[in-house]
Amino acid sequence: MKEVKIAGLLFISYSLLYGFVAPLNCTSPTPEALFDAFETELFPRKLLRPVKNFTDILNVSIELIIVGILGVNEKDQTLTVFIWQILEWEIAGLSWDEKECGTTRVSVPREKLWVPDIVINEFMDEDKSPKTPYVYLYNTGHVFDDRPVRVIATCKLVIYTFPFDIQNCSLTFEPYLHFAEDIEMNQRHSAAEILEESREVLQTRGEWELIDIKQAQTTLEITEGTYSELKFFIILRRRPVLYVVNLLLPSCFLITLDLFSFLLPPQSVDRSAFKMTLILGYTVFLLIMNDLLPVTGNTTPLINVLFSVSLALMVASLLETVFITNIQFSTRKVPHWLSVLVLRYLAVVVCLPPKKKSNRVTVSLHPPARAMSPSIISSRDLQSVSGDTPHEKPPPDPALDELRKLSRDLMAIRLQVDKHAQGSNTTQEWQMIGLVIDRLLFGLYIAIISSLLIIIISIWVWSDAELS
Repeated sequence: MKEVKIAGLLFISYSLLYGFVAPLNCTSPTPEALFDAFETELFPRKLLRPVKNFTDILNVSIELIIVGILGVNEKDQTLTVFIWQILEWEIAGLSWDEKECGTTRVSVPREKLWVPDIVINEFMDEDKSPKTPYVYLYNTGHVFDDRPVRVIATCKLVIYTFPFDIQNCSLTFEPYLHFAEDIEMNQRHSAAEILEESREVLQTRGEWELIDIKQAQTTLEITEGTYSELKFFIILRRRPVLYVVNLLLPSCFLITLDLFSFLLPPQSVDRSAFKMTLILGYTVFLLIMNDLLPVTGNTTPLINVLFSVSLALMVASLLETVFITNIQFSTRKVPHWLSVLVLRYLAVVVCLPPKKKSNRVTVSLHPPARAMSPSIISSRDLQSVSGDTPHEKPPPDPALDELRKLSRDLMAIRLQVDKHAQGSNTTQEWQMIGLVIDRLLFGLYIAIISSLLIIIISIWVWSDAELS
């Protein structure tokens, strides 16, 4: 009899330490009877991992459903999402009879059971999720734990292709303390099923669109041991319509206006004033829209490069207008090398052939000074022509004085005309050089802006084609 008692005590002790060996006994099919059985045989074991042996591995199945995408913070490199976290595991040896206890499933307080310490590695803030105090417990020992979680997770955001960027953020679920020999993480459903279900219940979308969900089962090895992990990769795409309307289109309009300002005459003062007004307006536009641009220290978005290059081109076109206005009013002779380089070679490049020189030749007759000077025509010569013999000096003739003055005025006018003709040729050559340089910068302006716009559009098309 004593030996039977000792064997019974050993059997009860083994049952308490290593799990249930028999179904729960309910005195009646009522909730009170079932919970009395829980209080007697289940709840006292909440401090122990629910396995039969210490060497047994507890398999924990996990699933997440994305309910809302609350935001992406490029400056802090964080992703905020609202998910439903579903955990399932088995309590070894626990069971009860449905007819005897009256149900196959019952909700019990979470703090009354042993719950796996599953955490999200990327979690970066205090857990402010709604509290759900209950879990489902089935008559087979299966535990179903479903609770909402507001996750603020760190994510390496790549904004180079903003606003056509695609982000890949991961959520890693693993036990905080237990090694892989104690708890092993398993996937409950496939990634395709999770994606389909998430799209059905997704409510808060904002500017982000859920593209895909992928999952992978990995392990984390450290000095103390190995942890079992389950990673979910959440792939999001930004909706670019807001930024295209508020950023790209106004910028393109201002650049187009600056491009058409090249149609104004280079020597016009209105052209410089118009370009200065455009630069001022573009600067104010960038200051107003600065809040829409992402801020991060890792990479510079391509759209920022577009804005910077556009502003630099506007400033360069204004400086070019000032330079051309300066050289077109220059009176110095054009250097030979500059004339050859610009008028012979660059003019052909910009499809602006130089003007042909006139074939007319101006012949200048320079008679001897004696013949041109009326002062040497004396009265003696006049008398020799007339045949009279001079007896005395004739009085001064007013007509001769007028002829002398007229001769001097004509010579002065001729010198001024020659000087003006020479200056007109020099000015015309400088104007031609300025026109060639203006046409060259106009072509470079179109080439640079077109290249940047083609790159932006190509990235947009490529990002859409990559997901299709």
